[in-house]
Amino acid sequence: MTELSFVLIFLAIIAIFKGVRIVPQGEEWVVERLGKFAGVITPGLHLINPIVSKVSYKVTTKDIILEIPEQEVITADNAVILANAVAFIKVSSIERAVYGIENFREAMRNMVQTNLRSIIGGMELNEALTSRERIKTELKNAVADEALDWGLTVKSVEIQDIKPSMNMQDAMEKQAAAERERVAVVTEAEGAKEALILDAEARLEAARKDAEAQMVAAKASGESIKFITEAAKGNDESATFLLGDRYIQALQDMSQANSSKVVVMPGDLVGAVRNMIGGKAAK
Repeated sequence: MTELSFVLIFLAIIAIFKGVRIVPQGEEWVVERLGKFAGVITPGLHLINPIVSKVSYKVTTKDIILEIPEQEVITADNAVILANAVAFIKVSSIERAVYGIENFREAMRNMVQTNLRSIIGGMELNEALTSRERIKTELKNAVADEALDWGLTVKSVEIQDIKPSMNMQDAMEKQAAAERERVAVVTEAEGAKEALILDAEARLEAARKDAEAQMVAAKASGESIKFITEAAKGNDESATFLLGDRYIQALQDMSQANSSKVVVMPGDLVGAVRNMIGGKAAK
């Protein structure tokens, strides 16, 4: 066997070795022939011509997780919030994924970031902080069509975190503290107002009851005087006794009053009472 034969055999072994390709499960490889797309080889054992063909790209067929870095976003009411997300994508067309965009992972990451800023930028602060599901839905719809052009399928986009910036958090805490203080002041004022109203209503009710009591007393006194007047007709002694008793009771009340200092009583009490009912004094 000549040296040329050994060289040819050696080259054949190298060609076979370089031409044998074993594609692992979960990947698909792009083969180019003379610099042009020739096809895609799937998992398993394959033999290609190593002279004119080569494996140019190895693409995963599993779901790809793209972490979207945290970024500052300005809302419609000029508040600054921090938001980050994660996107789950899958390569549906390997040819478009490798030839339609230079780096589909970086392209998808930038596209999600841009649309996230746009969506949150159209919301006010409170709306943005409480609308995760809406943001997620709008974000997925915004990037899905563009992803299809790159041979990608967007399976899901999740908002990992959305929160005010540190400066906004400090401002919100101060605002919340001021609101709590305002509510406390208003509550205290309302309590004082209610107390004043209740006190006024109590005094009004007491005055009403006093007036009613005075009216009842006056009516009773009138009835008493009427009764005494009727009894006094033809019976001066009975009238004198009753009025005398009332007169003495009144003098006792006057003497017990705090404002009373000196009580002057008539010397002829019986005569005084008789004069009150128009009678004649005793001789």
